[in-house]
Amino acid sequence: MTGRTVRAQQAGATRELILTAAERLFAERGVYAVSNRQVSEAAGQGNNAAVGYHFGTKADLVRAIAAKHTAQIEADRARMLAEAGESTDVRDWVACLVRPVTGHLAALRSPTWFARFCAQVMTDPALYRIMVEESLASPSVREIRDGLNRCLPELPADVGAERAAMARHLIVHTCAERERALAENAPTPRASWHDAATGLIDAIVAMWVAPVTLELPGERP
Repeated sequence: MTGRTVRAQQAGATRELILTAAERLFAERGVYAVSNRQVSEAAGQGNNAAVGYHFGTKADLVRAIAAKHTAQIEADRARMLAEAGESTDVRDWVACLVRPVTGHLAALRSPTWFARFCAQVMTDPALYRIMVEESLASPSVREIRDGLNRCLPELPADVGAERAAMARHLIVHTCAERERALAENAPTPRASWHDAATGLIDAIVAMWVAPVTLELPGERP
């Protein structure tokens, strides 16, 4: 094994330690409440510049944490989408949106922080845009939106966009609440992540197929 290979392995191990520490701290305290120094210390790094050296800006670090998880979620979605085919059932498309996320959380070693990390990021205006852009750029999410549009051809485009945003927030914050309860050994409404996904799917399907109330000119205050 060459010196270059050893250094590459050490750098990879350091990056992983930083990612894990940053994800936990961001989830528990909020992204901008945590300094690079605190992340470095939690990762066991004596050099306080380690975070900047390995990742650059805080936004780059957030992207790296998200990417660490989204690869597996995307792979699971691709499998479910292949099974969904050309389904005309809204529930099939919503399941493709929800179950890869909850399945990934179930597969992680407990306690997990990814759902709470996502919830913290979604509350920050700048980082929220990054996460939304990443989501909209996802081939699997675009395919799900296309499937929902085929199922609901009469739904106005602006209402569809509104409900997609509602679904995104519902998934993120419901998963974060369950993750927090599990970390604190508190009771949860559902016994498992699989069951929690079922409840989420029920709610999101109902939201997508809900009637649309169209306001007439002059009705707004």
